Amino acid sequence: MKSPSRRRMSIAGAAVAAALAVGILPTVAGAASSGPYCGITWGSLAKSEPTMSTAPLTGARTGRHDCFDRLVVDLAGTPAPGYSVRYIDPPYRAEGSGAPLLVAGGAVLEITVRAPGYDEAGHATVPWSATATVVRPDQFQAGGYRTFRDLQWGGTFEGYSSFGLGVRARLPFRVLPLDGPAGGSRLVIDVAHQW
Repeated sequence: MKSPSRRRMSIAGAAVAAALAVGILPTVAGAASSGPYCGITWGSLAKSEPTMSTAPLTGARTGRHDCFDRLVVDLAGTPAPGYSVRYIDPPYRAEGSGAPLLVAGGAVLEITVRAPGYDEAGHATVPWSATATVVRPDQFQAGGYRTFRDLQWGGTFEGYSSFGLGVRARLPFRVLPLDGPAGGSRLVIDVAHQW
């Protein structure tokens, strides 16, 4: 005959097994997977740095990573520029004129780089006109991007340059101003694939 303490342990074990079977209690594996996606803890609130740079923009490029999509804005000098990056309600507006620009995606990041898109003589240093599409939605789709949907150049005005980055949803992002390579600098914006 079982002792009263062993009987209680059997009843408790059966209750836990039944709760796990119907999904009332989480399993250890389920608890471990509830952490942040890829360890990302960036958040989606606005991020900014007030430093101005006189180094002009020279271009923008994008890349795909396992946990995020990346936008890199290149400059022809240092220091790395200041910035303001935030989610906005459409429409995205062009720098200086305020003209509305359509940006594809479920959410739009307004990226203001505190650096000009022209040299000291006033000549453009970027390959885009006043407002232009930098990367089209079909290019992002063909490239297998999971988060990026559209990239629009919003122009440059009084030392500020801007982009409208269309993304799938309001997802976590980070901003990294970096010096280099080769005497230049860059502004990196990473947007996670999910929360």
